[in-house]
Amino acid sequence: MKQIRNFCIIAHIDHGKSTLADRLLEETKTVTGRDSKAQVLDDMELERERGITIKSHAIQMDYKHNNKDYVLNLIDTPGHVDFSYEVSRSIAACEGALLIVDATQGIQAQTISNLYLAIENDLEIIPVMNKMDLDSAMPDEVEDQIIELIGCDKEDIIKASGKTGMGVSDILSNIIKKIPSPIGDSSAPLQALIFDSVFNSFRGIVAYVKIINGEVKKGDLVKFVNTDKEYLADEIGVLRLKQEPRKVLKTGDVGYLISGIKTSKEVKVGDTITHQANPCETAIDGFEDVKPMVFAGVYPIDSEDYEDLRASLEKLQLNDASLTFEPESSAALGFGFRCGFLGLLHMEIIQERLDREFEMNVITTVPNVSYMVYDRKGVETEVHNPSGLPDLAIIERIEEPYIKAQIITKSEYLGGVMTLCLNKRGILNNQTFITGDRVDLSFDLPLGEIVFDFYDRLKSISKGYASFDYYRIGFRPAKLVKLDILLNGDPVDALSALIHNDNAQNFGRRICEKLKELIPRQQFDIAVQAAIGAKVIARETVKAVRKDVTAKCYGGDITRKRKLLEKQKKGKKKMKQIGNVEVPQNAFLAVLKLD
Repeated sequence: MKQIRNFCIIAHIDHGKSTLADRLLEETKTVTGRDSKAQVLDDMELERERGITIKSHAIQMDYKHNNKDYVLNLIDTPGHVDFSYEVSRSIAACEGALLIVDATQGIQAQTISNLYLAIENDLEIIPVMNKMDLDSAMPDEVEDQIIELIGCDKEDIIKASGKTGMGVSDILSNIIKKIPSPIGDSSAPLQALIFDSVFNSFRGIVAYVKIINGEVKKGDLVKFVNTDKEYLADEIGVLRLKQEPRKVLKTGDVGYLISGIKTSKEVKVGDTITHQANPCETAIDGFEDVKPMVFAGVYPIDSEDYEDLRASLEKLQLNDASLTFEPESSAALGFGFRCGFLGLLHMEIIQERLDREFEMNVITTVPNVSYMVYDRKGVETEVHNPSGLPDLAIIERIEEPYIKAQIITKSEYLGGVMTLCLNKRGILNNQTFITGDRVDLSFDLPLGEIVFDFYDRLKSISKGYASFDYYRIGFRPAKLVKLDILLNGDPVDALSALIHNDNAQNFGRRICEKLKELIPRQQFDIAVQAAIGAKVIARETVKAVRKDVTAKCYGGDITRKRKLLEKQKKGKKKMKQIGNVEVPQNAFLAVLKLD
């Protein structure tokens, strides 16, 4: 155990975590010539395409330092705020963390929030200043920011470059010197923490574990504490570039366990594994239950695929424990699932993974957040969906979720960022200058306002410089109304929204205009209306496709033409009574991109 070091890499998005991880793997000769490629650990096609890390990736390296052999377990983590749950799980399996800061951009919001996560878990922090080879690097300025943030000495900060490999050997020797070896009792009963899991269609579910106490051998009968199920450990091993089987995993090791489990409900991330014959007395504290921020309905395009979609979501949940879902039905779209996501990027990634990994074509409804509704008797109900709102006559008040947002930006973009937040009903709490040209803003914002396009607009206002991080602070009363979209008098429940009274008129008008462009013309007029209760606040008409029935009348009396037009009018009226309007998939998505 004295020779083991478990550490993770934390940073803001795009500060060079995965590239630096590549250099560590090359330096320790874990990855050699043929296997080496940029971002080795990002093995998902989607990650490589977008250049972001979505999943945490664990890998074991061997390193010789002062003629002693050490085993280093590295976990590379995502940097985007939507995947912070992945980071919290990786941190639980480590004793130390490399805090990487981009020397050209300095400290950003996600750096700070990931750092606090690591400090809460008592991890040893090693600060690293990356991208030192770039001409635009500002080492002195960024050094001061790091010292102010974590209170270290100037000598403690390692200057490195993921591209050229500068400082990599310093990082490795610091990991060995500063990060403590795991603490545990190898003679105690087995206690192993599941920090991740994946589904393999041939072997069943593969659980990634960290052994806290005791040891596990191949063929042992193990028990999952949470679900109370027992299994044989068919195969155990460590995570190198590929899985490498071993006979035994000892205290402090990070590895995997395969026991032929086929049903995804039987493995929970954060669960404890112990021996059946000699169980441990207490389970390990797992991770806090994740609270979804954004809810959206996911429906199969073909209703026969409903069960396949359920199976696909269950397999995805194994790999991404922050996804939650429950069945629901809609008048417009049939049967589907109400899914909870951590943010809009998370929702987009899940949709893309359903398509690529499981070939599921789905329709996603307008995302929204959950509200607390109190009726006149004082009974509270949680509403995820506008169609689940009780009758307005019995509602006393509606409360919406608020977040505390931390935005770090350059001072030249301060005005634009403030205007954006205030337009989103934000309340400014605090404004501090970190350095001469960097400002830290703290706002209270309604979560429903940032769900749509807040992050994109923040990035475009600040030319990509502003960084954004948030956490929930509870519910506050709000003046909300239910906005219904009607097509020919029939409400489309998938397009209805709960929205603040001040924004309803503007939002309703814009949706009607957008739908007018997107709904294909029929043989009859289609009325597109936005209504609050019985009051219509906006209307557009999709004009009918008409045949020129008077084309055969060359001159002659006007009554001949009128007779033909009246006949056509009757036909259109009859058609309108029996015709129905198909809403195309891009109409549901267009509501997200109204600006």
